[in-house]
Amino acid sequence: MSTHIVPGALPEETRLRLQRRTVAALMLTQVVGGVGMGAMIAVGALIALDLTGSDTWSGMATTMITLGAAVFALPLASLAARRGRRPGLGLGWAMGAVGGLVVIAAAVAELFPLFLLGMVLVGAGTATNLQARHAAVDLASDRSRGRDLSVVVWATTVGSVLGPNLTAPGARVAALLGLPDLLGPVVFTTTGFVLGALLTFALLRPDPLLTAARAAASADPAAKAPGRLPVGEVMRIVAASPGALLAVVGIVCAHTVMVAVMTMTPVHMSHHGAALTVIGLTISLHIAGMYAFSPLVGWLSDRLGRIPVLLAGQAVLLAATAVSGTAGHDEARVTAGLFLLGLGWSLSLVSGTALLAGSLEVGVRPRAQGVSDLLMNLGGAAAGGLSGVVLAQTGFGGLNLFAALFTVPVFVLALRAARAGR
Repeated sequence: MSTHIVPGALPEETRLRLQRRTVAALMLTQVVGGVGMGAMIAVGALIALDLTGSDTWSGMATTMITLGAAVFALPLASLAARRGRRPGLGLGWAMGAVGGLVVIAAAVAELFPLFLLGMVLVGAGTATNLQARHAAVDLASDRSRGRDLSVVVWATTVGSVLGPNLTAPGARVAALLGLPDLLGPVVFTTTGFVLGALLTFALLRPDPLLTAARAAASADPAAKAPGRLPVGEVMRIVAASPGALLAVVGIVCAHTVMVAVMTMTPVHMSHHGAALTVIGLTISLHIAGMYAFSPLVGWLSDRLGRIPVLLAGQAVLLAATAVSGTAGHDEARVTAGLFLLGLGWSLSLVSGTALLAGSLEVGVRPRAQGVSDLLMNLGGAAAGGLSGVVLAQTGFGGLNLFAALFTVPVFVLALRAARAGR
C-alpha cells in the first residue's frame, strides 16, 4: 500500500512551499490555543472542587474536557474530510471558546451541571489542538513526517507552559471583571480559543488536506476519496495493519496513563499543603515535557523508526509512574514524575501519529485519525473519571500503579508488529 501523499502529482517545489506555509500557520494557532488549554488545565479541577467540595467530583473537570474531546474528535475529522482542515479546525476552536464562556457563567451561578457542560465544550478546543498535528502531515513526505508534525506539537509549548502560570495575572483580570479569582485563567482560555479560530480561517490557505487529496486523485484516479469511508470499514482497515493498530493503541494508552495521573496531581499536592504557585509550576513542567522536546522526538522518529520511539515512550511512562507513585509528600519528586509523564506522552504521540499516517493511504487517513483521537480521548475520559475514585481508595501511589498497567497492551502489540515485519 502506498504511503506517499502526492507521488508525482504535485511538483516538489510547490509541495515544499505549501507545506512550509501550512506548518507556520498551524504553529501560530497552536501558540494561542495552547494558552487556552494550559490555563484551563491548571484551574479546572480546583473550580470543580470549589463548587462541590468533593475530591471525587473534582476529577470530573478534566474528565469532561477529555470526554468533550472524544465527542468532537470524529465529527471534526469528518468535517475536515468533507470540507478540509480549515473548517474543521476553525469550528473546533470556536466551540472551545463558547465552552469557556459557559464555564464562567456556571461558576458565577454555582451550577455544577452547567459547569460540566461547559467543560465538554472546552474539550472541542482540546480536540482541535490534537487534530492540528494531523494537518501537519497532509502534505509532508515520508522522510519528514515526524519532524513536521512535531514542530506543530512543539508550538503548543509556548502557550501551554504560559497558561498554568497565569493564575496571578488571571486573578487581577478577574477582579477587574468582578469575577472570582479562579475564573481569570478561564478568561484567558476563551480569548486564546477565539484567536485560534480567527487565525485558522485567515491563514490556513490553501487547505492542506484538500490539496493532498486532489494530488493523490490526479496520480491515482482509483484512490479512495477522504470522507467517503464508513467508520466500521476504517476500523477494519486499521485492525488489518499491524503498524496502524500499534499506532492507535500506543496513542490511546499513553494518553490514558497521562490523564489518569495528571488529573489528580493538583488535588494530591493541594492536600499536602502545596501553594497554588507550586502546583502551577508542576503543571507547567509537565506540559513542557509534553511539548518542548517534540522536535527532537520527531527527528528521532524519522531517523530511528517510529516503533522504537513509541516503545521508548511507554518505558518513560513506566518510569514516570514509579517516580510519582513513590514520591509521597516530596513536591520535587512529584514534579519530576509529572515531567517524565509529559515526556513519555510526547514520545508516544509523535511517533504514533507518524506511524499511523505512514501506514495508511491518504483517502483513509482523516477518518482513521478521527477514530484514533476519539479512542484516545475516551480512554483519557475514563481514566480521568476513575482517577478521583482510585485516589480516594488507594492514594496517589495506587493511582500511579493503576495508570502504569495501560502500557502492557502496547508492548504486546509491538511484538505482533515485529513478527509481521519479519
